Formats: sequence, structure tokens, C-alpha cells
Amino acid sequence: MNKRIALKIMFLLLGTLLIFHILIFTEQIPYDKVWAGKLNSVGEMKSFEAFSILINIFMALVLFIKYQLLESGKTNKAIDVLIWIFVVFFALNTLGNLFAKSVIELIAGSFLTLVSCILCFIIVKKEK
Repeated sequence: MNKRIALKIMFLLLGTLLIFHILIFTEQIPYDKVWAGKLNSVGEMKSFEAFSILINIFMALVLFIKYQLLESGKTNKAIDVLIWIFVVFFALNTLGNLFAKSVIELIAGSFLTLVSCILCFIIVKKEK
């Protein structure tokens, strides 16, 4: 798989995740079904979800910059370092999802974060 395809799939995943987090934030999805069932109040959920929304927007922005760099044939070490951080973040998040109380979060969350980890790795790895 090439980097451009991996980036496009990541944009789709991040867009879907943003919608998901917005639905939780607006209480369209019950907050007790996410975050491994560890949230205790609406206020706590709002904080966690606001942070998640900001992180997802930040990741999408970084990946958009990477896409623009690929299109122009340029590189940027800072952007690559950030994407390596995303690889680690998604790997750790995959491990965390394996301990979720909700079966849906366990299966879907683990699958999505593992796929995101692999896609970010493809996006940032050096070509031989």
C-alpha cells in the first residue's frame, strides 16, 4: 500500500472518529458505553471528549500537511516525528482497548486503533 492511499484511509477513519466523538459529546451515544466504562459523570465525559476531538483534529491536520508534502515531493522531520508519535499512541491505545468492558469497544476499538497504527507506520516509514 502506498502512502497516499494510507493517508486517504486515515482521513476517512479520523473523520468517522470525529463524528463518533461529537455524538458522545452531545450525548447521542451514552458515555457509559465508551472509555472502557470508566467515566463517572457528564462533566468528566465532556472533558475527555473535548480532548479527544482536539487530538483528532490535530492528527488530521498533521496528516494533511504530510499529504501536501508528499504531493510536492518535500519532507519535514517534525511532521514525521509527530506521525511516529501517532504510531506509538495508536499501539498503546490498542492495548488499552483490549481491556474495555464493552464488547463493541473491545472489538471495534482494538481493530480501528490497530489499523490506524499500521497506516501511520506505512505513512511515515522510510522508503528503500
